[in-house]
Amino acid sequence: MLKIFMSFFFLALLQPFSLSAQTLAEKVQEHKLDNGLTLLMVERHSSPTVSAYISFRVGAVDEDSSHRGVAHLLEHMLFKGTKTLGTKDFSVEAPQLEKIAQLGAQIDALKNLPDRDEQELQGLREQLAELQQQHRDLVVKDEFSKIYAENGGVGYNAFTSKDQTTYLINLPANKLELWAVIESDRLKNAVLREFYTEREVIREERRRSYESSPGGMLYETLLATAYKVHPYRDPIIGWDSDIKNLTLEETREFLHNYYSPVNMVITLVGDFDSQEAKALVERYFGSLEPGIPVPPVVEVEPPQTGERRARVTFDAEPQLMIAYHKPTMPAREDYVFDILMQVLGEGRTSRLYKSLVVDQQVATDVSVFSSPGSRYANLMTIMLTPRATSTTVDVEAAVYAELKKLQDQPISAAELQKARRQILTSILRGLKGNSGLARMLSAYEILGGWEYLVDYEEKLNSVTAEEVMQVAKNYLQANNRTVVGVGREDFE
Repeated sequence: MLKIFMSFFFLALLQPFSLSAQTLAEKVQEHKLDNGLTLLMVERHSSPTVSAYISFRVGAVDEDSSHRGVAHLLEHMLFKGTKTLGTKDFSVEAPQLEKIAQLGAQIDALKNLPDRDEQELQGLREQLAELQQQHRDLVVKDEFSKIYAENGGVGYNAFTSKDQTTYLINLPANKLELWAVIESDRLKNAVLREFYTEREVIREERRRSYESSPGGMLYETLLATAYKVHPYRDPIIGWDSDIKNLTLEETREFLHNYYSPVNMVITLVGDFDSQEAKALVERYFGSLEPGIPVPPVVEVEPPQTGERRARVTFDAEPQLMIAYHKPTMPAREDYVFDILMQVLGEGRTSRLYKSLVVDQQVATDVSVFSSPGSRYANLMTIMLTPRATSTTVDVEAAVYAELKKLQDQPISAAELQKARRQILTSILRGLKGNSGLARMLSAYEILGGWEYLVDYEEKLNSVTAEEVMQVAKNYLQANNRTVVGVGREDFE
């Protein structure tokens, strides 16, 4: 995967007047609260703003078959408010919520029974719809985002990945305490209101983004084919049967167990005093119960021993994905793959683009990326769009010919240096704002420790052309390959 890294050189470029004498290791201030919460801080006084990230070491990979999709559902639910935000009067709302929860649980228990009474089930659903309609009058929609917007906040968002869940906001520096009030209240007093409505919203999201999308179907099928054991095979959003059977009770349990300080990283980057910020976080987040550490995934994907293929029939132009299993960070091979993937598929000067799109004209687009996560062994994935005049057979043959060149001959010194420069330049462009640095620190702390970044440039620069060739020989083999295509019934 492409590493997110900032060296002394980059820091000097970004903040020449304040950071030029300091390395990343010296600039990042880390503090651990008694309840296990990790706080990372970087002061930057070039503009009166702060980027605030809250990340949790829990994502889709930490789910099992009993609650796939719960991390993504919970991400949605935590925008619904608390006992004081998102409600007109919680004392009136609470009994309504309890009635809805009881009726919803009754429906969930009944709907999968083979001998269920359909008339009874329909009657219960009508009662639930009526209660939900009444409840809407007590809800204040999107109150979190309205408060942030009224106070100059921008980029208020959240995302769930295979490896983590993150909530973020960029706001004026003098509103940092407002952020602490809102976010600590969200963790202490979250109310999962409109649960059954939101569950249906997510089912529709799945239909729109996966089941009605050729790209979504292609990627989902790739992971389910490449992985047979490891939970990286499952979609972040969950399968439809998973989503419709997620319960309010297990969603609450997931929240209380894992959205807790021992799994939590707060990252602040911007215009603040670190001692004051530390005291602020202690005051608002220090009283949270530690929670339960997320257990490691015990499933280990066995080595692939033969090529796997799948085909998705969809009324769309053909697309193709080719994936190879590979190690992840901090393995030495992962640094080598950074160089290999840059040479192979990054930009219009990459080998695949020049060969397949420009010279042979068998494809209109090609990209290479690492997926689906980084906490566990992952995939190098090549995505291609064949030209209308070419078949997927033509495209595959052209790809394998380029991979063979990587296996047979070392890349040139000029290519190696260019790849290093492109990787580091790309990172620099992404780190010009506070949010980019906050995202970087937060992500790598979740993955094992932000300190990993400190020597990344040195290790990247130590990768040799011979290592790239050897890694290509070891991993880019047919028996380690998964190929998935999507297109109309007659596509080749």
